[in-house]
Amino acid sequence: MRRELSQQEIDAVFQGGDSSAQGKPSAVPFDFSRLDRIPKSQIRAVHLLHENFSRNLAASLSAYLRAYVSMNLVSLEQISYAEFLEGLASPTFIAYVGLRPYDGTAVMELSPALVFAFVEMLLGGGGKPAVSMQRKVTDIEKQLMQSLLRVILQDLSEAWKGVTDMRFAVQSLADEPQGVHVLSPAEAVVAIAIEVRVGHTSGMINLAIPSIFIKRLRHMFDRLRRVHRAESKRHDQLHMAQLLAGVDLDMEVRLDGSTILTRDLLELRAGDVLMLNHPLSRKAVARVNGSPKFRGDVSMVDGTCGFTVASGFDDD
Repeated sequence: MRRELSQQEIDAVFQGGDSSAQGKPSAVPFDFSRLDRIPKSQIRAVHLLHENFSRNLAASLSAYLRAYVSMNLVSLEQISYAEFLEGLASPTFIAYVGLRPYDGTAVMELSPALVFAFVEMLLGGGGKPAVSMQRKVTDIEKQLMQSLLRVILQDLSEAWKGVTDMRFAVQSLADEPQGVHVLSPAEAVVAIAIEVRVGHTSGMINLAIPSIFIKRLRHMFDRLRRVHRAESKRHDQLHMAQLLAGVDLDMEVRLDGSTILTRDLLELRAGDVLMLNHPLSRKAVARVNGSPKFRGDVSMVDGTCGFTVASGFDDD
C-alpha cells in the first residue's frame, strides 16, 4: 500500500530527528581480514596472464624435457592461505618463491607424482608413473629439480613483464605444507591451479600469490589491459622463434635433368654414362622439407659431398 510522507516526517529524516532511528548504532560490522581482497576485474586480468604463462611453459618444458607436455589452467580464486595449505598433499614438494625486487613471498607446490616423473626424465628415463611413491623428495632429487624450477620461474617472470619487471627466485624448499609459515593463515591469496600432463603422468602445479601484493599493482594492471595485445603478440613471436631454432629439418639437393625411359634405366650397367641434360652453369636447388629454398653448387670436400649456398631460391 502506498503512503505519502507528511512534511513533518520529511523534515525529521533530513534533520535526524526521527525518534524511531534514535538509539540505534550507526556503525556496521567490518571484516578487517578482507582488506587485501582484490576486485573481480583484476582477477580476470590475472587469469589471462597465467593462461599465457601455462601455454608458454608447456612449450618450454616440452623442449627442455624432449617430451610432449600439456598444461591447463584449472582454477584461479581468492582464498585464505590456510585454505590453500589444506588442499595440498603431505608430503609434497614446495618452493617458497621471492618476488624481487618487491617485498613478498609466493608459494609454489608441485605434486609428488609430477616431481618423480620430471626427475626420471631428467635422468634419461621415459617418465612412466611410479607405483606407490608415498615418500619425501630426497636432497639429490631437489637439486635436480632446481634446474627445472628455473625454467618454470623464468617463464613466470616473462608472463609478468607486461605488468611489472619482476623476477621470481627460489628462496627455500620444503616437504610439508605446514613446515614454514611465510604467510599468515588468515591472509588472502590468489590460488592458481594448473594441471600438467607429461607422458602417462598427470599432476598439479599450485601457486599462491598474496592478494595484497597484486592489489598494490592495480594501476599497472590497468596499463596491461591497454597494451597487452600488442606486447603479447611480439613476445609470442620471439618465444616461438627460440623454440623453432632447435627443430630438425630435412634438406636435400637435386640436379633436375631430363626424363628417362624405364627400359633404359633397367639396362644401365657399371661404366655407362647417363646424360642429365643439366648445364654446369645452372645452379643446383636445395629443398627444405620438400620446398625449394636455396640455389648453389655441389662439390666434393675430402671425399664428402657438400653444397655451397649461392643465393636464395626466390632472389633471382
